[in-house]
Amino acid sequence: MRHLMFLLTILGSQVIAQGADAEQPNIVIIFIDDMGYADIGPFGAEGYETPNLDRMANEGRVFTDFHSATAVCSASRAALLTGCYPERVSILHALSPRQKIGLHDDELTIAELCKKQGYATAVFGKWHLGHLQPFLPLQHGFDEYFGLPYSNDMWPQPDVQGDPIPKRRQHYPKLPLYEGNRIVDEEVTAEDQAQLTTWYTERSVQFIDRNKDRPFFLYVPHTMVHVPIFVSKKFQGKSGAGLYGDVVMELDWSVGQILEALKRNGIDKKTLVIFTSDNGPWLNYGDHAGSAGPLREGKGTMFEGGYREPCVMRWPGKIPANTKCAEFATTMDLLPTIAKLIDEKLPTERPIDGKDIWPLMAGEADAISPHEAFYCYYGRELRAVRDRRWKLHFPHKYRTLAGKPPGSGGYSVPYEHTMTGLELYDLQDDVGETTDVADQHPEIVARLEKHAELARAALGDTLTQRQGSEVRPHGQR
Repeated sequence: MRHLMFLLTILGSQVIAQGADAEQPNIVIIFIDDMGYADIGPFGAEGYETPNLDRMANEGRVFTDFHSATAVCSASRAALLTGCYPERVSILHALSPRQKIGLHDDELTIAELCKKQGYATAVFGKWHLGHLQPFLPLQHGFDEYFGLPYSNDMWPQPDVQGDPIPKRRQHYPKLPLYEGNRIVDEEVTAEDQAQLTTWYTERSVQFIDRNKDRPFFLYVPHTMVHVPIFVSKKFQGKSGAGLYGDVVMELDWSVGQILEALKRNGIDKKTLVIFTSDNGPWLNYGDHAGSAGPLREGKGTMFEGGYREPCVMRWPGKIPANTKCAEFATTMDLLPTIAKLIDEKLPTERPIDGKDIWPLMAGEADAISPHEAFYCYYGRELRAVRDRRWKLHFPHKYRTLAGKPPGSGGYSVPYEHTMTGLELYDLQDDVGETTDVADQHPEIVARLEKHAELARAALGDTLTQRQGSEVRPHGQR
């Protein structure tokens, strides 16, 4: 009997431990800068290989209708980490080194959420939510930080690629590299930039090795493929598809290193890994930018090419392998979904906009998007509203190449600016947003316009000169 009781106690403790493990998964988010929808193998990349992302897709789930909250750097990062529309937390566009603002202390980040459950937290890469100390990662729930405080083109850029220096760059300070709250390199050079992907990856692997016996949240917001693009010597010329292909292959290598570290440490099946991007490609840079594939336009617009992103999620035994999800979801959904996975309650006094998408991630039968509508803001402009199928654009000015050749070799060409009218697109049959069907579906136009009015009342809209009643301030120094 004593022997039987001993066995039952051991088995019971194992069940409890397994239950705790199930409730405390490790979380890894790999966030690429300016990657196009068609830039990796699972989304149709051509001319170069991404074997680690292909493997991740084969062992996980591909999301074909996954979106950043908007189509520009700082705003999309604020949305990812807080689960809120950028307009709600007042982080808009791309913060510059001259601005003395950043993410407000009162906003809850994924890192702070995880810290409540005893997680180790780290960010290795581009931050871009305020470069002054009160706004840096260590003040927003991260234990460790190594990387750039903002975009890698925000420097008095040398003529490394023959690209004339825009006037705005001539007034930028030298590009710093941070570790924690300290600047450890006051002048990041072109040679340094070629090492950034490697450095971020090495830090990530070391972090995994050190924290294999406790739950952790690892955020890897890579600097690449934001222009100017650089690659280490080990990947120079490797793709056979030019510098851009080399850079993407190095990012794929980085993914492979992280997956291998998880496997080597025996925590592969305890870890959710998410790969996606902050916005679409910077199209006027041509061969130094990615491809939006079938989607219209790119970064800086709220057509699908600007904010629909490649997304792959992997968690062996939890997320079904070699599957696809065509339901609408966003980066804002990650915070509430992670909260559910780690059994942490969300605060009720500061509403968020993301939804729990675990049913989509788990491949539950008949699971559909939890979003009745999504507000396509760019800055304070409400440019469109969409649901699972339909997208209504409101009249606004947007940038486009208008069919002219893009730049090459690091050179950009100027965009043209044109207007769109009140236009409705059926994204189910016309993902490229080529055919306006507003006249054929007045009832859908009316329904989406009602959603737009709700957005304007809550978050504002400069196109209609509306002030939002639910807007919260950014932090200010």
